[in-house]
Amino acid sequence: MKGFQKILDKRVCFILQLFIFQIGTDLYSQSGQNLNFSIEFIKSISKQSDVFEKNILDAISDFVFGSGELTLVKPVNMFAYDSNKVWILDQGFKGIIEINKNEKKFDQLDIEKTFPSIVGLCQINENELLFTDSYYNDVFHYNLKEEMLSIFCDYKINKPTGIAFNNSKNEIWIVQTGKHNILIINKKGKILKTIGSRGKEKGEFNFPTSIWIDKKGKAYVVDAMNFRVQIFDSEGEFISMFGEQGDASGFFARPKGIATDSYGNIYVVDGLFHNVQIFDKDGNFLNYFGSQGKSEKEFWLPQGIFIDQNDRIYIADSYNSRIQIFQLRAK
Repeated sequence: MKGFQKILDKRVCFILQLFIFQIGTDLYSQSGQNLNFSIEFIKSISKQSDVFEKNILDAISDFVFGSGELTLVKPVNMFAYDSNKVWILDQGFKGIIEINKNEKKFDQLDIEKTFPSIVGLCQINENELLFTDSYYNDVFHYNLKEEMLSIFCDYKINKPTGIAFNNSKNEIWIVQTGKHNILIINKKGKILKTIGSRGKEKGEFNFPTSIWIDKKGKAYVVDAMNFRVQIFDSEGEFISMFGEQGDASGFFARPKGIATDSYGNIYVVDGLFHNVQIFDKDGNFLNYFGSQGKSEKEFWLPQGIFIDQNDRIYIADSYNSRIQIFQLRAK
């Protein structure tokens, strides 16, 4: 009876929160307190002309010969250096798309190799990217300046998915989905430690996937098949966790990407809900945005998320073949 009451209370809460979301863009805590910030839709990006305006010659060429511009196919994740530089992992192209507004560039990185299961991406300095491919069981290093690709680690990693750079420790944290743990290495690829093993207890995982590390070095891990988020300090010590499986707001069905904003709020993309749920730093549900569809502010099996230093929110709307961008604004 208590379990039934818990589910009922959650669903009543979901209905109330849905009503609040529909009448305004304010976010509310569980107590109903206005949090004084909102999320505004900025734009969608699926092709070059969504970023750069075409001149008259380009328009005439498109009319005569047809548009040959590059178009996203299945974006799954991205990293934004700032609003002028964005790298998008596209499993349809089996590679990385670079958007560089300063150079008016919207193109694939010049990499001859293809990546059938490219998943996670991070930046360790201005000219160096690291990304994972769970098919090859490798972490790859790409030098943007020299346009050179190399394998970063001289050992195989078991189904690497999420990857993040811990600026506070100069460490790279890699999710080993196949081993149900987190691998921590230094910039030379040397293994420093691992966190976790398979299980349901604190600090244990069941097919973890995405990871996000904030400016203070706190790590947020999507423990996908335990339907929860686990939080660790910069040393890898367990802090807290929240979430459980369910079909109402505040629960998880298919948790995917994760990120935090400058206020410490936690954003979790849910592929089955086709939305992004927002929690406070203690894991209390605040609200959500998005629903299933193809229009603006709607998603179809979204996956990755990235929030830049200006609280601009990028969502990989995978099956709509686009990146949707939102802005968190204080009131």
